[in-house]
Amino acid sequence: MEKLMLSVEEAAEVLGVGRSAVYDLLRLRKLASVKVGRSRRIPVAALHRYIEDAMSKPDGVSVA
Repeated sequence: MEKLMLSVEEAAEVLGVGRSAVYDLLRLRKLASVKVGRSRRIPVAALHRYIEDAMSKPDGVSVA
């Protein structure tokens, strides 16, 4: 079974960016997340939405 949610570190690895870049995306509300206990988890569907949104912009993917 595939994971439905990823840790910040896992999301960073999937996106090919650093952990701080993912935290920036979360802070800017460009990437959705869910709080599970004391942890922050990013739904895989949110990663797909972020990539689709970023690709639809003329500049392409932008972290901040």
